Amino acid sequence: MKRADLVLHPVRLRIILAFARGRRLTPQQVAAVLSDVPQATLYRQIERLYRGGALAVAAERRVRGAVERTYVLAEGGASVSPEDLAKSSREDHLGYFTAFATGLIAQFERYLERSDIDLLKDGVGYRQVVLNLTDEELMEMAGALNAVLGRFLAYESKAGRKRRMLATVLVPLDEYHDPS
Repeated sequence: MKRADLVLHPVRLRIILAFARGRRLTPQQVAAVLSDVPQATLYRQIERLYRGGALAVAAERRVRGAVERTYVLAEGGASVSPEDLAKSSREDHLGYFTAFATGLIAQFERYLERSDIDLLKDGVGYRQVVLNLTDEELMEMAGALNAVLGRFLAYESKAGRKRRMLATVLVPLDEYHDPS
C-alpha cells in the first residue's frame, strides 16, 4: 500500500491527528477520543497504521493476561514524501484530496454537533482569498508562514490549551489576464 493511501484515509487520518504533537496513546485512549468510530474499525485501522509504519509501539504492558500497547507516531510515519506524491496519478491525487476534504467536513460537522457552539469564542473560521504572487513571492510567503507557525507548534499540551486544527489548501487558479 502506498504511504499516501495509508495515511489519507478518513478514519486513519483522524487516528493520526489523535497522536499529533507526540501523544502516546493506547487503543482504548484513542477510542475515547474518537468515540464515534466503532471499536472494531478503530482497532483494525490502528493495526493497519502500525503494520504500515505510521505508528510505532512506545511501550507494552500486561493487563489481565493480554498485552496492552501504547503507540506513538513513527518518525516520518504520517508523512507522504514529495517523491511519492510525484509518482501518484491524477486519480490518486483526487482521492487523496477527497479524503482530506472529507476529513475537514467531518471534523466541522462534529464541532457543529456540540451543544454549545460559539464560532467567535472558539476561534472557528473559514475563508478563501486570491493571492497574486510570483513563484518567488509564494516561496517567501511559505517561509514566513512556517516561521510564524513554528512558534505555536512548539506549545505543549497543558491545562487551558485546546487542541485546534489548522488546515490550508493552496492551488493555482485558472489563468486570468487583465484586459487593461
